[in-house]
Amino acid sequence: MSDNTRDTEIVTPAADAAPAATVVVDGLAPATTTEGIVPDVPAALDQGAPTVPTRPGLRAMLPRRSGKLTAGIVLVAGILLFTFVAPFFAQDPRSTANPRFLPPSAEHLLGTNHIGNDIFAQVAYGGQGSLMVGLIAGAIALVLSIVFGIVAGYRGRFTDEALSLVTNIMLVIPGLPLIIVISAYLQTRSLLIVAVILGLTAWPGAAIVLRMQAKSLRARDYVSAARVAGEKTPRIILVEIFPNLLPLLTAQFLGAVLLAILAEAGLSFLGLGPSGSITWGTILNQASANNALSLGMWWWFVPPGLLIALFGCGLALINFSLDEIINPRLRLGPAAVKSVRKARKAGLAADADPDGAGSGTVGADGSDADGTDTDDTDDAKETVGA
Repeated sequence: MSDNTRDTEIVTPAADAAPAATVVVDGLAPATTTEGIVPDVPAALDQGAPTVPTRPGLRAMLPRRSGKLTAGIVLVAGILLFTFVAPFFAQDPRSTANPRFLPPSAEHLLGTNHIGNDIFAQVAYGGQGSLMVGLIAGAIALVLSIVFGIVAGYRGRFTDEALSLVTNIMLVIPGLPLIIVISAYLQTRSLLIVAVILGLTAWPGAAIVLRMQAKSLRARDYVSAARVAGEKTPRIILVEIFPNLLPLLTAQFLGAVLLAILAEAGLSFLGLGPSGSITWGTILNQASANNALSLGMWWWFVPPGLLIALFGCGLALINFSLDEIINPRLRLGPAAVKSVRKARKAGLAADADPDGAGSGTVGADGSDADGTDTDDTDDAKETVGA
């Protein structure tokens, strides 16, 4: 074949390709476009398709602003503010100089109990005890889950087998009966002892999750490169693996704090809580032992129970927001659902007007009488069909 013939050769495409900007996969339009590349992609993005904005730096690691996150922060911050500020304006919670069984009044906002203690002062001081138990137990559970989870998952072999054996043994032991037995065996139980007991029984489940995540991260390229470079194991765990597990660790810590507060309230309600200490659980125990419900003294048991419920609800809402970081599907799911719904609505509109004629009158420029372009309607139908 001569050069002239080769120069004049025309290559015909096998089929007309649809523009990439009009192709919708699973209800999601393309997030980026490229101009000047065949098949032709227009420079303008589809304005109807939702896009997930990216945030630079450390903001990308933080949960996005949402209603549940705001509500959780408000609940937790409000209860913490009450717990640490209200005691400055309340009397001594152990004072018995007041009359017994007083109803709420200006002098005693929540009345008094069976020995004359001011219930408002006890609720304010009791929050500090409950929060201290939750924080100490949560910290102990977090440290143990890191040791038996991350270290076991990264080291592997004998270390993994030994630590996993301990984790599995603790996992099959029922936690609540063990706590009850230990608390009943001890004659004197301080807040610290109760917190340690709760922390020592709250880590196995979190350790299992961290172990699986650490084993997955251990096979990543940057971790292998750090090992080849001669980095020591502690540095690899702290620098390469630990930062990638911070959202998960934060969620597990909040969950451990919540469970510890609820467990302490349950133990105190059964009479196995801290001896001689004031917590929300001990207030509920006193109210139950003195028949506050039958006496109609709602101000004795409702405030501590309501604070426990609200604080737990706030921590749970914050925890749900952190799940959006841990699981990207939860973060991208709402945008995908909106896109699918919009595509379905466009499909229903196209089916209701199959000719794309609108009112039946078509202008000379190919548009309907109401100003809509029939070509745009056909393109929309092709997009929904794709």
